[in-house]
Amino acid sequence: MTTLAPNNPDSIYAFTVKDAKGNDVDLNIYRGKVMLIVNVASKCGMTNSNYTELNQLYEKYKDQGLEILAFPCNQFGEEEPGSNVEISEFVCTRFRSEFPIFDKIEVNGDNASPLYKYLKLGKWGIFRDDIQWNFAKFLVSKDGQVVHRYYPTTSPLSLEYDIKKLLE
Repeated sequence: MTTLAPNNPDSIYAFTVKDAKGNDVDLNIYRGKVMLIVNVASKCGMTNSNYTELNQLYEKYKDQGLEILAFPCNQFGEEEPGSNVEISEFVCTRFRSEFPIFDKIEVNGDNASPLYKYLKLGKWGIFRDDIQWNFAKFLVSKDGQVVHRYYPTTSPLSLEYDIKKLLE
């Protein structure tokens, strides 16, 4: 489960999350990087295209400061039923993903991860608060501010322009 900093967070860096192995990860380690935060699922109809394109983005921009943070979630159609070990194995074996996979979380409701409660605070217009499905995407600037939110159906490669702008 994601934990919240004691005070009202002023950036993403206020959070510590669990990785897929259960270790604490202080998001401060990503300070100065652009982050794309995605709730992922292994058995979704959008899994292949999203992981393929996320890998392409990561490969192209990781050396320039892009980090992709994948948070498995089983809230949508039970499309992420596996354990953290099974999820990591699937992602690393099938897609050869190199970006970090974190602990399985909830993104909506009373048990939503504090990180996702924070991500959803922005004035996102038609999105309202809730995450609609697997592969919703949040783009975070180098100073830890959430600057864009994208629908689950938004192709990761279509975010390239926004990512490049933040990397400059």
